[in-house]
Amino acid sequence: MTEPLTGIHHVTAIASDPQRNVDFYAGVLGMRLVKQTVNFDDPGTYHFYYGNALGHPGTILTFFPWPGARRGRRGAGQIGATAFSVPVASLGFWRERLTASGVDAAVETRFGQDLLTFTDPDGLALELAGDPGAESIPGWDGGPVAAQHAIRGVHSVTLWEANADLTDETLRGALGFTAADQAGERTRYHILDSDLDSDLDSDSNSAIRAAIGTRVDVLHLPGTAPAMGGAGTIHHVAWRTGNRDQQQAWQARISARGLHVTDILDRQYFASIYFREPGGVLFEIATDPPGFTLDETPDALGTALKLPPWYESQRTVIERALPPIRLSGREGARG
Repeated sequence: MTEPLTGIHHVTAIASDPQRNVDFYAGVLGMRLVKQTVNFDDPGTYHFYYGNALGHPGTILTFFPWPGARRGRRGAGQIGATAFSVPVASLGFWRERLTASGVDAAVETRFGQDLLTFTDPDGLALELAGDPGAESIPGWDGGPVAAQHAIRGVHSVTLWEANADLTDETLRGALGFTAADQAGERTRYHILDSDLDSDLDSDSNSAIRAAIGTRVDVLHLPGTAPAMGGAGTIHHVAWRTGNRDQQQAWQARISARGLHVTDILDRQYFASIYFREPGGVLFEIATDPPGFTLDETPDALGTALKLPPWYESQRTVIERALPPIRLSGREGARG
């Protein structure tokens, strides 16, 4: 039997200017830059990973920042928005912080939770959801946002679909998710048995399951124009699995349902397989181990450009092609 997927592992998006990306996510949003490396399929560009103190699965947002990249367009067959969990009592703080940073944020209520909706400098749609479970999860205490208000992790992603029935079949039938709530054209799915790594300092596993990476929304948008990739759009979402043996089982299960799935790819900090669901959204299944402390100590995470062994011989050429970035505070600096 295939072990259930345990939540969202990470979300990957496309940006334009690398420095502006770091300033917004590590600065305005106060997320920790836990890894700066390169796109393993295109080492001429950075790959930034933001998350909590150690970049636990379920807390990670990553970016391919291509300087001068054209602006993308949200549409069908794409993840239209990514939401993060924050304590309910912190929503007022976040609205003031975003406003002070020149970011317009609107207030919405969805499935009984208040949230703020806004966009990043490239137009990427983001949300901060006030989540009761977030209060039981420690926030990172080393950034520009106080730990009590810090982003705890990914709350949910919203898939924009022209034909939600086909996506529903994949989410429930292939991946084992459960349809839990519906409001208008939006359906919320729960991922089964989600949990963060055991080294998180929390005694409330139920709160963690409720708050971090356990929800997927599908927005049925018939007649919507197809998405166009580019800066300000989501490239893919990755689901969590425990190890490579479980990943291989998922690879076989997905293939048996007639979906094309890739070979297992070594991403240094996790292993990955990729496939597209029928609506066109790119899915990944990524392993939890080995994690971001594979090649850096916890205190040093994100402070230096790290390359996988197969690119080390090209380090000089790669570093020359990448624009230098400035980091601040405990994150150090490069360039």
